[in-house]
Amino acid sequence: MAGENDGDVYEEGEGELVDWQLPVAFNENRHTEKIEGSRPVTETWRMKERMKTVSVALVMCLNVGVDPPDVVKTTPCARLECWIDPLSTSPQKALESIGGNLQKQYERWQPRARYKQSLDPTVDEVKKLCTSLRRNAKEERVLFHYNGHGVPRPTVNGEIWVFNKSYTQYIPLSVYDLQTWMGSPSIYVFDCSNAGIIVESFRQFSQQRDQEIDSETTNGSQWYSGQGPPSSNKHCIQLAACGAKELLPMNPELPADLFTSCLTTPIKIALRWYVLQNTSKLVPGLTLEMVDKIPGQQNDRRTMWGELNWIFTAITDTIAWNILPKELFQKLFRQDLLVASLFRNFLLAERIMRSYNCTPISSPKLPPTYQHPMWQAWDLALDLCLCQLPRVNEEDGSAFKHSPFFAEQLTAFQVWLSFGREDRRPPEQLPIVLQVLLSQVHRLRALDLLGKFLDLGPWAVSLALSVGIFPYVLKLLQSSARELRPLLVFIWAKILAVDSSCQADLVKDNGHKYFLSILADPYLPAEHRTMAAFVLAMIVNEYQQGQEAALQGGVISVCLEQLGDRNSTLRQWLALCLGKVWTNFDNARWCGVRDSAHEKLYKLLLDPVPEVRAAAVFALGAFISNRSERSDHAIQIDLGVGMRLAEVASDGSPLVRKELAVAFGGLVVQFEGQFAAVASQMLEEEKLKDRNTPIVSAEAPATPTTVTSLQSYPSSSSTSVESAGSHDGLRRDSSSSSLSGLAFKNVHMCVWRSLLLLAMDPHTEVADMAKKIVNSVRLRASLCAKPKMVIQNSQMSHSAPCSPSNKPPANMMIGTPPQNLDMINSVDEVRNRDNQSPGRTSMLVTPVRGSGQGAQPPHQPYSMQFSRHRKIFDKGPTPIEEKEEEVPTITTTTAASPPNLGAVSTEFFQWSFRHFAQPVHRMREMSDPESGLHHQREFRFLRNSHVRRDAREDQNRAGFSRLDDQIFVNRNQFPPSVVKFHPYKSHIAVADKESGVSIWNWEQGTRLSYIINDNPKSTRITAMDYINAHDKALLMCGSDDGAVRIWRKYMVDDGKGKELVTAFQALSDMLPLSRGSGLVCEWEQDSGMLLASGDVRVIRLWDTQKEMKLQDIPTSADSCVTSLACDSMGRSLLIAGCGDGTVRLFDRRLAPTECRVMTLKEHSGWVVNVHLQKGTEGKIISASAGGDIKMWDPRFTESVRSFSTQSSITSMAVHPRADVIACGSVNQSISVYNQSGDSLSLIKYHEGFLGQRIGTISCLTFHPYLVRLAAGSNDAFVSVYSSPAKRS
Repeated sequence: MAGENDGDVYEEGEGELVDWQLPVAFNENRHTEKIEGSRPVTETWRMKERMKTVSVALVMCLNVGVDPPDVVKTTPCARLECWIDPLSTSPQKALESIGGNLQKQYERWQPRARYKQSLDPTVDEVKKLCTSLRRNAKEERVLFHYNGHGVPRPTVNGEIWVFNKSYTQYIPLSVYDLQTWMGSPSIYVFDCSNAGIIVESFRQFSQQRDQEIDSETTNGSQWYSGQGPPSSNKHCIQLAACGAKELLPMNPELPADLFTSCLTTPIKIALRWYVLQNTSKLVPGLTLEMVDKIPGQQNDRRTMWGELNWIFTAITDTIAWNILPKELFQKLFRQDLLVASLFRNFLLAERIMRSYNCTPISSPKLPPTYQHPMWQAWDLALDLCLCQLPRVNEEDGSAFKHSPFFAEQLTAFQVWLSFGREDRRPPEQLPIVLQVLLSQVHRLRALDLLGKFLDLGPWAVSLALSVGIFPYVLKLLQSSARELRPLLVFIWAKILAVDSSCQADLVKDNGHKYFLSILADPYLPAEHRTMAAFVLAMIVNEYQQGQEAALQGGVISVCLEQLGDRNSTLRQWLALCLGKVWTNFDNARWCGVRDSAHEKLYKLLLDPVPEVRAAAVFALGAFISNRSERSDHAIQIDLGVGMRLAEVASDGSPLVRKELAVAFGGLVVQFEGQFAAVASQMLEEEKLKDRNTPIVSAEAPATPTTVTSLQSYPSSSSTSVESAGSHDGLRRDSSSSSLSGLAFKNVHMCVWRSLLLLAMDPHTEVADMAKKIVNSVRLRASLCAKPKMVIQNSQMSHSAPCSPSNKPPANMMIGTPPQNLDMINSVDEVRNRDNQSPGRTSMLVTPVRGSGQGAQPPHQPYSMQFSRHRKIFDKGPTPIEEKEEEVPTITTTTAASPPNLGAVSTEFFQWSFRHFAQPVHRMREMSDPESGLHHQREFRFLRNSHVRRDAREDQNRAGFSRLDDQIFVNRNQFPPSVVKFHPYKSHIAVADKESGVSIWNWEQGTRLSYIINDNPKSTRITAMDYINAHDKALLMCGSDDGAVRIWRKYMVDDGKGKELVTAFQALSDMLPLSRGSGLVCEWEQDSGMLLASGDVRVIRLWDTQKEMKLQDIPTSADSCVTSLACDSMGRSLLIAGCGDGTVRLFDRRLAPTECRVMTLKEHSGWVVNVHLQKGTEGKIISASAGGDIKMWDPRFTESVRSFSTQSSITSMAVHPRADVIACGSVNQSISVYNQSGDSLSLIKYHEGFLGQRIGTISCLTFHPYLVRLAAGSNDAFVSVYSSPAKRS
């Protein structure tokens, strides 16, 4: 990597971190992703209806001793039926033995079914048998097994043969009649020659039956149970031994019912067939008699027989899953246990019988599987097993060596995982991995590999679920093995992240207890407990049975005990789990009250991780949003939580503020009448203040009285609400309460003001959510403003909730269309009436623009000056001031009825669990040295290094070279207010006074993009910087209302593709000053700190990684801060230039009250700019509006050098790495000096514009590395100047 090649962590000679070590700010998932859940995956793995074969009809037409007339048998011929020689005993006894043996063979696969034998039956007996079984089976499946070895072959008319009562004639039985008697669903097994005819006839009759059902309009009495069955072709399955023109094999070494043997005794016939093949020579001395004596039981995997059956099941499942379409696989191999067993064995029948020129047929038809490569693995397993057979038989009871089949298949699966991805063919070993879960020997390794497979993404989870993983991992939750816990909790987290419907299965099987025990185990790593908390959160998510089960398991106390864990993701999911437990579940809420859950969650509101803070707000919001009846105690708790949440309104993360808006929305629903009263009272109070407050001139200076009035505003409003409470019909409870009525009103007022702050939030999503709530409350307040008599209901309990009796139903929410046009008109009237009050501050006396009204008069002296400043308890904008087209839509019957409250929500919870659906253990692409993203980043860093290296020569000669070569000039759309060079691209960002930012290419002279910053119209951009300029740059814009917005993709589609990364109120209490600096920011890329000040009395430090305020440093000045500079390496020295001419030095390491270490007072007026030179001995350079430039040593209070520009200046810039200073003066010129005070250049005219005089300079800036000077003037021109080109 480039960073490694540089050798040192720091850039040579400058003490700066190189690009590889520089942190990348605002690059977390919350910044790069949209906060929304993933698209729901269509659930296809779970069978819509599981079936069970409950009845089996065994119809044996053997007529032992009499061969059918149309079959000429060889001599010798195959004779065994169900492994019994029918000629070894009397015909009747042989028939009964064969029937009994066939039943036993089926019972191995389905022991609980009801079996009925019909030996050499008549048509009536078959009819009686089938109708009886169908009647008892009801909607379940019935199996019909037909052995026609003793009767003629099926006819082309679709008939099979049975007998008459005296066994003197063969009687045809139509398959059409058989369909009628058997009904649906059914499965048919036809073991006879030419069996393919039956399957084809069955299909034709099914089509005919469907046509009859569609065409006839009868009531269906002709069908069984009084109604026509569903399409037989869809719900019936057939298995036939051979094709329509094929005869069954007559090899005497094989059983006569070879097809039945394959279906019911697959291991036995597979071993027998193996011995008959040439491959058996690999095991010398192997005989059929030895094979028949293999020890063990089919269901005991520890024995040789059981292990072979286990391997056979895994192989046939694997073949089917890899070849069959997924829907067909689900239907045949996962819907019914008996059907699955028969079809697994059918794959073997196809392989064996094709070797004897017979092709078994099935309906639905399966693709050929007899040449699948997995059969070679089966042959190898038989080789390794049978080679031990002589030794095992000789040494009676000798233990055999288990097959390496499963270990080898797991290795193959592991190899696939090394290169696996979604666009590759799925691993064919996946069904085998599921079979291995049954073995304790390989279980741990299998679970580990399965977890790695599921970690590939949601597609891998869906594949595993379609194979049938679910019942396996569900049953494993009953295991007490501690070593399985990390693996199982990871697997279940992956499953629930993709398919949350599994929550019901977990609760049904008490699986939640398993995860509760993991969460409560302090010895497990936090990562595993985090996944357990996530699983529990998904179990209780919108599932009442899950909430009840988790509550009984003590989930609340378990979660509360670990809220202080050091792992932030665990804290986040503990809070989310708590929030989901008590959502609309009052029992859990009161359990949380008893455990002081809300008080313990308060600590997380100050957590350094924004996701944790958002989760805490989510949990507290759910805690107070229950809609059950409220007692005094409940009201007290809700309002107490509301007061604490109001403190979060100034959080730096929009993720937190959006959750806060949702929480406030829930609180407003509970106390809608009280909030309507507060809103109405504030409107009336504002109108009263407007009538009594004189108009203030725009030039009036800020006085202490003004600040005092801002601070005293809350108390005056809160006390007056008491008298307004009755007009909205608010009932006062007579029962005792720890909070008085006045205290209640203060809480409502505090929450309402926080909502108004959120309604002016710089992040549009937050503001829109809050506006929706504010609009609905104001609409209710307006509709309920008319005085009316309120009659108290004497039947109400004193402990009833304080909300008014006319509370609308809980399901009435904003967002539905209005019922009629009159309602819309009434809303417009309310909006127009609301707009008569001032839009932002209580001192505004001019009405703001209303809906559909003309534009606001252009000249509003004080409002234009003052409206860009915000007080900490400002009333907020009129709801429709920002977006005229926003009209709150409500559903109501009359205009006088109370409106619905705004329903707001987020997808924070869904977005949070998206993390578990994505790969967790895979290396991030940016960290992968072979990835394209890494190569792109390496290219950018190499480019940066070249820019820094190439600039050094210009930097060295800048102190004695002219700087007046105009290499770029162009007219901006509006006069510029801030200009900023991109450090490594030939781009310059120009912020104008209309809240727009132009991106120019100063080398090519073209404008690349133009974006609107979206700050209010009465505000302007006063601070701008590039964030992450060394990598993928973001554009930070700060406006003079104290808001900071950070944009990405600001170059896409001429700025139309811009995306807001984040936005927050860096300063919330801007002071109204006659001459202000707006918002002043200083960005530290090394530390990720943002310093903000301006028209305030503090310097605020923001940690952008935590997205929270670190500290407020009081400036102790009576004027604004005009500029900031800081020591990015030592991170201790902070310098502020002030409007009163002082330069103040602060040490950030000290307490806020002690950190001001020096005040430099030599300047006589407004400090235009301050600059701190880089390096340990860097000097401070400052300039005042009077034109004096001074240099200071931070150790002394007197300047070490000073010189004057001989004229007043409007801006000053110092090159961070070269000996050059530029000053823009009021006499329309730019003076360039070195630090010794020597004049290098004087710029007065534009080149290429007929010698046009430059305008008054509004802003100056140097390129961070190149010796380039950018200047913006009031005539809207932007220029870039360079030193003259070096002569060769």
